[in-house]
Amino acid sequence: MLFAFTKYHALGNDYIVIDPQDLPAPLTVEQVRTICHRNFGIGSDGILLGPLPAANAQFGLKIYNPDGSEAEKSGNGLRIFSRYLWDRKLVGHDEFTIQTAGGLVRATVFSGGSSVQVEMGTVSFWSDKIPVVGPSREVINEPIIVDGREFTFCAATIGNPHCVVPLPEISSALAHRFGPHLEKHPFFPRKTNVQFMKVLDRANIQIEIWERGAGYTLASGSSSSAAASVAHKLGLCDRQISVHMPGGVIAIDIGEGFAVRMTGGVTRVAEGVMAPEMVQQVLAG
Repeated sequence: MLFAFTKYHALGNDYIVIDPQDLPAPLTVEQVRTICHRNFGIGSDGILLGPLPAANAQFGLKIYNPDGSEAEKSGNGLRIFSRYLWDRKLVGHDEFTIQTAGGLVRATVFSGGSSVQVEMGTVSFWSDKIPVVGPSREVINEPIIVDGREFTFCAATIGNPHCVVPLPEISSALAHRFGPHLEKHPFFPRKTNVQFMKVLDRANIQIEIWERGAGYTLASGSSSSAAASVAHKLGLCDRQISVHMPGGVIAIDIGEGFAVRMTGGVTRVAEGVMAPEMVQQVLAG
């Protein structure tokens, strides 16, 4: 048994795509961890398993974090999976639909596969949807204390939970120090993705990202969607926002009711099969 795979990155956020037809059985948590490990496996920020059957979409997709947990939605993962479908000639340049655990999305591939646009769905700030503990409310500018420091945060969901922390200055060191504590804070019963956000002007923001189940991340589509929506909700930015991350820039358009359209690049990295001894380790895991 050989496991075929294709690897892509979206602004430095890399995923391995595996067709479920190439697997003898569903992936286990340990198998996902082994494949994603950067020393003992292929190495990636997660696994995209698809195409899967979907009742209400053309394609189904399951998204795994590198710790083996499942993610409801990933903007970069969706762009990568869209490019994978395009590379396999399963889609053209017309819009198509993908079902994720975080909801239905619509995608379109442009520029020979190098750019993908995804209708990410609608952002909500309501605590019972995100979720955030406490009474039902929009979670805007609330205090939170981690590792001895108090921050002001906003929470949002676009199918997966986000904690956005606006600050005058941000850094990767800040994300590394406080991101793990915010991810697992008791306020968030399903944990959360974390974005430290600096507003540059009305059309540009900068974010540093700590991703739930993955850790420090160079870029994230859902994080860009959530942070841009918070910036607009706070009245700090207009509807068209460029989100600057260590890995690159994603364009976010915010429509009525905080419907988000995301556009960004995708790069095909490699394709191949895992060596037999690697497959044995994965199957043993």
